[in-house]
Amino acid sequence: MNEHKPEILAPAGDKSSFLAAIAAGADAVYAGLKHFSARMEAYNFATSELAALAELGRENGVRTHIPMNTLMKPDDLNSAARLVERISRTVKPDALIIQDIAMVDIARQAGFEGELHLSTLANVSHPAALKTAEELGVDRVVVPRELNLDEIRMMAEACPDSMTLEMFVHGALCYSVSGRCYWSSYFGGKSSLRGRCVQPCRRLYGGAKRKDAPKRLFSCLDLSLDVLTKPTLAIPKVSSWKIEGRKKGPHYVYYTVAAYKMLRDNPNDAKAKKNAVELLELALGRPTSHSVFLPQRPYTPLDPSNETGSGFLIGITKQEKNGKPYFNCRQELLAGDFLRIGYQDQPGHQTMKIRKFIPKRGKISIPVKGRTRLKSGTRVFLIDRREEGLVKAIKKLDSRLSKIKVADNVGSNMIVELPQPCPLPERTARHTLQRNPPKGKTKFGTDVWLSMNALKRTPRPAVSKIFWHLPPVVWPDEEKEVQKLVDICLSGDGRDFVLNAPWQKAFFPKNAKVRFHAGPFCNVSNPLTIELLADMGFSSAYVSPELARDDFLSLPQSSPLPLGVVLTGMWPLALSRIIADETELMSPIYSQKKEICWARKYGQTYWIYPGWPLDFGAERKVLENSGYTMFLDIQEPWPRAVPEPQRTSNFNWDLTLL
Repeated sequence: MNEHKPEILAPAGDKSSFLAAIAAGADAVYAGLKHFSARMEAYNFATSELAALAELGRENGVRTHIPMNTLMKPDDLNSAARLVERISRTVKPDALIIQDIAMVDIARQAGFEGELHLSTLANVSHPAALKTAEELGVDRVVVPRELNLDEIRMMAEACPDSMTLEMFVHGALCYSVSGRCYWSSYFGGKSSLRGRCVQPCRRLYGGAKRKDAPKRLFSCLDLSLDVLTKPTLAIPKVSSWKIEGRKKGPHYVYYTVAAYKMLRDNPNDAKAKKNAVELLELALGRPTSHSVFLPQRPYTPLDPSNETGSGFLIGITKQEKNGKPYFNCRQELLAGDFLRIGYQDQPGHQTMKIRKFIPKRGKISIPVKGRTRLKSGTRVFLIDRREEGLVKAIKKLDSRLSKIKVADNVGSNMIVELPQPCPLPERTARHTLQRNPPKGKTKFGTDVWLSMNALKRTPRPAVSKIFWHLPPVVWPDEEKEVQKLVDICLSGDGRDFVLNAPWQKAFFPKNAKVRFHAGPFCNVSNPLTIELLADMGFSSAYVSPELARDDFLSLPQSSPLPLGVVLTGMWPLALSRIIADETELMSPIYSQKKEICWARKYGQTYWIYPGWPLDFGAERKVLENSGYTMFLDIQEPWPRAVPEPQRTSNFNWDLTLL
């Protein structure tokens, strides 16, 4: 086996974690700024602070990658460009990690000369997609966490010479496919694509039988590939092992980096493997699994009957006679340790810092905050700690950091060059998207999800009249089937194809006489993205339905393509490749707030739908007057067991999408 050494890419949400990554021997660190980071709940960095850390990294042979991986709204573009221009001069990052393809243009305009890495949020999920990403000018693609080892090998075989792949080896798993989650946004106006996810998937949900105790049906265990990383050493295109955890502390960063470095550098050393696994057990993450990584032994990383919070169980609360809560710690605690009391959705949830050494079985009183009463039996977790060796290593690096002088953070007045708006079509069109073609004469505006069943039901003369929608996610072993369906459409003179990822252009020959339309799952939200789609050959684009009113109304003013909007219908909360055994398809699932959702499966993907449809119908005239010319209604068969909706949603129309 010809082994190579992928970089160990460590997370850093604050200075201590960055220094811990250097101390542990990371090859690269990814660290977000105060804006445009998909982990806005992390501490993140000011540019001057990160500039000094990046210089310290260079002195130690550690590269710095900056995630600017949020969805870009129309009013974000100048701010993002100015930030890129500033960090290019001060931080000098080796790479930007991006979700929105607008960042490709922004980076060029701002003079950024480092690498561009497509985040897993960009959803490059199948081998052929890599060629389209390369044509865009991308240097690396972060592959989805849902891929198994064989599928990663398939991606590597198709990877162009000028590109490499990055894969997650450790850390939190999202229930939804990255870039295809709207749950937090639809339920509460906090977009995961904008780094504001409030993790509704981690909450308790109950089934149709109200007597059933609610469970964490969608809350995933963490990923830990540990010894299973060895086969990837024989895949040269996998150039980076990525550790998730920008909201974790330096203890977690130090132990995970040290463990995976050990596994990478000593793949055939049994003792090193054992030591690495022991280090990972000390990292204070959630309970872990290998997830679907082993194709011959896939594991659904869900354990609904148990909690999946991070940390090491250190005690269980009791109450004094006066009602004040306390617990006895199951092992010694060090000054500086951080504890989490309970889970986020439990009464009295809080974090607390230990101020002095506490011996094993020592008694610790818990401060009462507010009027919320902490129940006896609440679990207490150690979530971060400061061992003496780690503290000394961080202090030593911090001393060197204090001596680094960085250039003054000179401002930027950059204004991005926006495209010229296109002439608006004379007429507007209403489209209806269905799973199968309607019976009778096919009209303009008939949209159908591309499937073999739909094609069999479509008379050949009607193929050319239908707008065929490709799925929002294509998995590697679905690629041949999708290619077959596209070829059948093309042979039947199919002309209009709605692609739900820009990379799906790879299914069509370069000289195909077709019209491409960017579907709503492309998450289009700004004119630079639309301009790049136009350069790629798209004829029109649907904008993301999660935008707020002002964002919607400003887009047509500078769009080089005709724009459409999802006007009404069923918009999914999430798309996933996994489902819990306890989740009954096509049946109601209730949140603790009595919100309803339900699940169904198409191909290998589970669609989680809310119990009420999206409806911008009342805003159609406003949208039309602002320049929208295509209006889409997404129809979805309603399950008999799920109560008929008693409400509708205008998503984030009346909110400010932060």
